[in-house]
Amino acid sequence: MNTPPPMRTPLLAVVVLICGCRAANDPWTQLPSLPQPMSNNAVALVAADSGPILLSMTGLKAGKTWRDVSKQGFILDLSLNPRQWRSLDVPGPPRLAASAVAIGTTVYLVGGYTVAEDHTEVSTPEIWSLDTTTGDWSERTTMPVPVDDSVVMVYADRYLILVSGWSNSTNVDNTQVYDTETDQWWQSTPFPGWPVFGHAGALSDDWMVICDGVKIEPLVEGRRFVPAVQCHEGLIADDRATTIEWQQIDHHGGPGLYRMAAGASDQRVIFAGGSPNPYNYNGVGYDGRLSLASRRVFARSRLSSQWQLLDPLPAGSMDHRGLLISEGSMYVIGGMHDPQQVSAGVISGKVPAAN
Repeated sequence: MNTPPPMRTPLLAVVVLICGCRAANDPWTQLPSLPQPMSNNAVALVAADSGPILLSMTGLKAGKTWRDVSKQGFILDLSLNPRQWRSLDVPGPPRLAASAVAIGTTVYLVGGYTVAEDHTEVSTPEIWSLDTTTGDWSERTTMPVPVDDSVVMVYADRYLILVSGWSNSTNVDNTQVYDTETDQWWQSTPFPGWPVFGHAGALSDDWMVICDGVKIEPLVEGRRFVPAVQCHEGLIADDRATTIEWQQIDHHGGPGLYRMAAGASDQRVIFAGGSPNPYNYNGVGYDGRLSLASRRVFARSRLSSQWQLLDPLPAGSMDHRGLLISEGSMYVIGGMHDPQQVSAGVISGKVPAAN
């Protein structure tokens, strides 16, 4: 994430046992790889009548320097044979930590941050929509508070909800709502936990779960970034998401994790991968050590209010912007594997049964 003036040493999170039972899961399978390795990429899934369409946009290429910040996009229609990624033009500047979501056949690309040669990083307020049936992009009204590394979710097939994130020089607690039909923004109930960036979460109907990320710890001189060991549930209290009833819930039991992949399915929010050591965009921790990727996959059930430990990823994976879920399958696109290798891999697994 954004380069701090001094190096920061993260606090070590205590690992405790996770509650709930382990679920059986079919093995993860490999899908066609991205045309090139890509990490910190915005990903989205369009649930077309013929089958899922996967998208990857912006992110970081294999070189992991400011020159490798990308605006490239790729699209894969899983109904076609042979399955093959094709290039997708993406508007706006090359950027990292953007988010993408789909409503029907329209994909929204939200936020992110640019990196200059002198390492200056600027949060972008832009939001773009892509009509996947025509390939046309439209620029929408910019967000009131520019954020990157935020959690972006869809409510009622109309509203985008942005929770917390980094805004140019600090974390913010804003919960911003965008109406895709009227092109208007407003502020909802602020996030009640530590303001964070690189957190993860998802929304199922009117219920969301947000976990972890990185908080700022002030020092006598300067500050440092440390893992935020926290999870919150949010319940949307009205049709326009102007009010969210937040409450803190028990933690998932592992270390606080940075840049997990997260998605929702059948009243559960599923989390995968991430790293316990916060890092800059090149995968090197703020403490100067290489960050290691996690294989953990776990879920929070709305019905049981419990955590469920799921079968792990085939390899540690971090630096994600979303876990795509549709028709009983979940997808992980790109990311970073140990030791800080940007991946072109795309994997799919079946959504496990709830406990």
